[in-house]
Amino acid sequence: MDEMPVWMHTEPRPPVDLQVDRPHGARIYDFLLGGKTNYAADREQAEKVLASIPSAAESARENRAFVHRAARHLAREHGLRQFLDIGTGIPTSPNLHEVAQAVDPTARVVYADNDPIVLAHSRALHTSSPEGATAYIQADATEPDAILNAPEFQQTLDLGRPVAITLCLLLHWLPEGYDAYGLVRKLADVVPAGSALVITHVTKDFDERAGKIEEDFEDTGSSVRTRTKAQVERFFDGFDLVPPGLVPPQRWHQEQMEIEAGSSDVVGEDHIPIWAGVGLKR
Repeated sequence: MDEMPVWMHTEPRPPVDLQVDRPHGARIYDFLLGGKTNYAADREQAEKVLASIPSAAESARENRAFVHRAARHLAREHGLRQFLDIGTGIPTSPNLHEVAQAVDPTARVVYADNDPIVLAHSRALHTSSPEGATAYIQADATEPDAILNAPEFQQTLDLGRPVAITLCLLLHWLPEGYDAYGLVRKLADVVPAGSALVITHVTKDFDERAGKIEEDFEDTGSSVRTRTKAQVERFFDGFDLVPPGLVPPQRWHQEQMEIEAGSSDVVGEDHIPIWAGVGLKR
C-alpha cells in the first residue's frame, strides 16, 4: 500500500484561531471574485478597497485569468511541470494544478497559504490527477524555510528540475519593513536555471487613488504596499522577462484571452492597477 500523504495523518492538533474578526487577503480576494468563503470583516474591508479602486473586482478576475494564461504558457511553451504557488488563496476551479495538468497530467503543484480556512478548502479541492501530485502547506510567506523544509514540499517537488514560483497579489501584503526582495531571492536561489517566476503586484502607477488602500489597511493592523513598475521589475533580477514583459495582466498574451472565462474583451490600459510578469531564470 502506498504511504499515506502527510496531510492525511490524524494526530491531534491544537485549536486554530481563524481570526475571522480581522480581514484576510485570501478572503477579501474571494469576495471580490464573488465567492462565499469570507466574513463580515473581509466584506467590510473589500468595500473600502472598492471605494478606492472601483475596478477591484474586475482586477481580481483579470489577475486570475493571467495566472491561468501564465501557467498554461509555461507548461506548453517551456515544458514546466512543477509549480510552487505561495499565497494561493481560497481554491476556485479551475485551480492552477487543473490548468497545468490539462497540459500534462503528470504536473506537480505545491500550494502554500497562511490562512487555516484555505487549508480546509485546499484539502477538499486541490485534488490531483492520478498521474500528477498536489500538496498544501499552511505557512506564512515571511517564513520561506517553513515552506521549503516542509515534507509536503520535499515529497512533491524535485529541485533538480525547473519549478515555476507564483507570487500573485502576494508581495504587497508583506509586513512593513519585511525584505520582500530577500524573500524572492531566497526562493529563486533554490530552483535551477530554466525555472520561472510569476508575479502580480498592486501599483498606483496608473491611478494615485490606488494608493489609498495603504491607508485603509493600516487601520486594520495589516500592511499593504504598492510598488512602481521599476520596483516590481527588481523582483525579476536574475530572470529574463517573457515578452511582452511587465504589463497590466490583461495585456499579457492577449491572444489567449478568448479562451479565458472571466477575462474582459477590452480593458483600458490604466483600468487595472496591477503589474504582471513572467520571468525565466538564467
